Amino acid sequence: MKMAVAAAQAASSKKARDVLVLDMREVFLLTDFFVICSGNTDRQVASIQEAVEERLAAEGRKPVRREGVQYRRWVLLDYLDIVVHIFRQEERDYYEIERLWKDAPLVEWEDDADQAASRA
Repeated sequence: MKMAVAAAQAASSKKARDVLVLDMREVFLLTDFFVICSGNTDRQVASIQEAVEERLAAEGRKPVRREGVQYRRWVLLDYLDIVVHIFRQEERDYYEIERLWKDAPLVEWEDDADQAASRA
């Protein structure tokens, strides 16, 4: 769960919208967690992707597979135990991935900015 939260925090640091972490362990056999977020532009999606990859690389993790990087409409970063979905908002609205996995519990996580504010 630590890596999923780190990915969510990295996405949030780039102003990703509606960042969710879903616990997939009881509903999906291929991964433990989904991180789902949105960006408004191709450039923001790329920025979110880079932030997630940098943050998890700092923890010694690299994705085993990347999909959608060329078009940046729906980027998928597969770390085996977590899968990060970075959508353009239009694609997220269209595919409604949260609705598909509505049985997966939401993981509560705290944004790095929220943590810093609470310490101040």
